Amino acid sequence: MPNPLRCLLIDDEPAAHYVLQHYIEQVDQLTLVGNCYDALEAINFLHRQPVDLLFLDINMPQVNGIQLLQTLANPPRVILTTAYSEFALESYDYGVVDYLLKPIEFPRFLKAIDKVVTTTEADKPEAAPSIVTEQSLVIKVDADWVRIAYGDLVYIQSWGNYVKLFTTQQTYLTSMTLTEVERRLPSDQFMRVHKSYLVPLAKIRRMSGNEIFVGETALPVGLTYRRELIERLKA
Repeated sequence: MPNPLRCLLIDDEPAAHYVLQHYIEQVDQLTLVGNCYDALEAINFLHRQPVDLLFLDINMPQVNGIQLLQTLANPPRVILTTAYSEFALESYDYGVVDYLLKPIEFPRFLKAIDKVVTTTEADKPEAAPSIVTEQSLVIKVDADWVRIAYGDLVYIQSWGNYVKLFTTQQTYLTSMTLTEVERRLPSDQFMRVHKSYLVPLAKIRRMSGNEIFVGETALPVGLTYRRELIERLKA
């Protein structure tokens, strides 16, 4: 195989990431491109970057692995991982390559990888992003999933254990921290300017002292971020 398969780990347990990452590092045909700890983080990652192989845990809070698969219009190859065997039959309805029961032993892992490597090109013509084209952030608002185009974001404000996302159309409140949102946005387009504010650099109209103006809205700039912000605005 000319290029290693790009792998994404999706599991809410750090210990599972540690084990699978260690296994992946020992296989030349694989390379790890990301670690996600919930379905929403995975959806946003798959939107930004193409992936060849998902290691997907079934039992995750809010949205489980099977539900995540149902949202993917063009999923890459998938190996499901779980501590429970009762999902095995259902999982194959979604075209998964293999189903690994935890704790996962290395020989069993290698057997699953062999299935992936020997999958014909006719089965999976080429890797593609699982979430198509438009640059956007997917968030959960109450019981709904909402897609917000990067270009519509004006600024994002920390609100305790929530964040407010101010867009050109309306304001959304979602149960995430500002750090989580920052991690899911491209760092070349967005920057934390204060412990409570994250902004798209293209939306900054001017900077005056320790404030920036996004449209007509003045936002504070923290001393920790001021020098980097100036350098990035000058670039």
